[in-house]
Amino acid sequence: MFNFPTPFSIKVMGRNTADFEALMLALILPHLVDQSGMETRSRPSRDGNYLSLTVTIQAQSREQLDAIYRALSAHELVLMVL
Repeated sequence: MFNFPTPFSIKVMGRNTADFEALMLALILPHLVDQSGMETRSRPSRDGNYLSLTVTIQAQSREQLDAIYRALSAHELVLMVL
């Protein structure tokens, strides 16, 4: 159980394309009330074929997180969202 608002990290993994990070952020940003505390970290796979992007946000509600997960999961480049 979470007490909102709370910092929350979302990890999204997918194909390492030139615009993967920008596309994922474009899916997340419309759901954020405040972007000031947002942090991002990315890490390519050993062979560079995949990219892991971790975005830490200030989550406001479970509904907000569900909407972000749905948006990310629906994108064709995304293999997994944690």
